Amino acid sequence: MRRFTANISFMFANRPFLDRIGAAKACGLSHVECHFPYEFPIATLKERLQSAGVTLTGLNTVPGDVAKGEWGMAGMPGREAEFNRDFDQALDYASALGASVIHVMAGRLPPERHRAALKTYVANIRAAAKKAASTGITLILEPLNSRDMPNYLVSRSDDIVAILKEIGEQNVKLLFDIYHVQIMEGDLIRRLEKHRDFIGHVQIAAVPSRAEPDEGEVNFSAIFAALDAIGYNGPIGLEYKPRAKTEDGLRWMKTIR
Repeated sequence: MRRFTANISFMFANRPFLDRIGAAKACGLSHVECHFPYEFPIATLKERLQSAGVTLTGLNTVPGDVAKGEWGMAGMPGREAEFNRDFDQALDYASALGASVIHVMAGRLPPERHRAALKTYVANIRAAAKKAASTGITLILEPLNSRDMPNYLVSRSDDIVAILKEIGEQNVKLLFDIYHVQIMEGDLIRRLEKHRDFIGHVQIAAVPSRAEPDEGEVNFSAIFAALDAIGYNGPIGLEYKPRAKTEDGLRWMKTIR
């Protein structure tokens, strides 16, 4: 049985953040993920999760100053101290809340700086992986499409896999987001097969709308069959932006198998 995890940074957006945990459970979703939970104390989040009977699967490192266009610190030369601080915070939250993955965000900077930034990225991720090694938590690296996130350090799954090979740590994996990979690369099923040994988490959304997966250009029944075929049995993150009320949009789960 597939284990869907509701991304409560996007879903149930008409409710206060903490109330989204119970809302997910009421819809039959007993796993959630989120982007940046850090405005809430660990104890508060833990109480909400436990009282609802919900498991947190994953969270992100902080993006930095979003107003200035920042979206991660791991690949930002000269800001290693900030990254270390932010990663330690993410690791503390994930460890205390029982999350199995941390999405470590790379950052945005001009293309002419990417070569140097990749060296910083590899060094920072390798060091972070060693910190997390004893926790059982997996770090996941995600390529973000350049249409939505121009100048992001890594935008293709092949490039993430090359980085994983260079880092050489078993607790660092690829976050295969169907939405981003389809926009940048397409050929989804062959890419799932090609990267099967490197995938640590999967997320889905319709393309091009990023809404529920019952519209657009991707056949999600075929995607789910491909995930079964490669032996992927991890969570599938519902990182989509509902067209209207989240609860109504979940009807797709009855029709896409």
